[in-house]
Amino acid sequence: MRKEVLAGAAAIGVALIGGAAFYYFREKQTEEPDYRALTSDGDYQIRDYPAVTVAETVIEGPRRDALGRGFRVLADYIFAKSRNGEKLAMTVPVMQDGGDPMASDPPLFDDELEGAWRTRFVMPAGRDAADLPEPPAGVELVEIPPRKVAVVTFPGFADDKLLAEQEDRLRGWLARRGEAVEAAPEYAFYNSPMIPGPLRRNEVWLPLS
Repeated sequence: MRKEVLAGAAAIGVALIGGAAFYYFREKQTEEPDYRALTSDGDYQIRDYPAVTVAETVIEGPRRDALGRGFRVLADYIFAKSRNGEKLAMTVPVMQDGGDPMASDPPLFDDELEGAWRTRFVMPAGRDAADLPEPPAGVELVEIPPRKVAVVTFPGFADDKLLAEQEDRLRGWLARRGEAVEAAPEYAFYNSPMIPGPLRRNEVWLPLS
């Protein structure tokens, strides 16, 4: 009986690992915005991004709750559950910024994000607001102009503590390069929840002038 239980447990483990591997390699093929790496240094990069169109929604509350709720709102938009018309392809990363403006001195966030979090999905390449389905209430299509961002990439499940640690690392790297950045961080997430922590790709972005 014990051998049967162990064999069953092993089979479940193999299935779970196989399923996670399938989703991991499928997600590796998911479209993400093109960029040009200006500087690369281990986990750090400075990237030059062209203009991109995003669908965004703003949700009040704690960051993780706002991310989950914002994700569902935007997923309903791209998969045509909250509107009529075509489905859109899922892209990465899922982007988030916002929070408490009083956490920094001077405050770093826009007034509209005070106590709230903005979640963004990047729209497929070649699509802009005029060419995309009309969004429902609570979702807005926005073009982010070309910009340069500093990035640190890291694995793990990105809780608030890990995000803050990685932001500090990125600011320290920029300071050693002689760049002082007075900008709010943005977070970029590339994986679904079922991907194991060591295989996950997360990033903290700091916009540069």
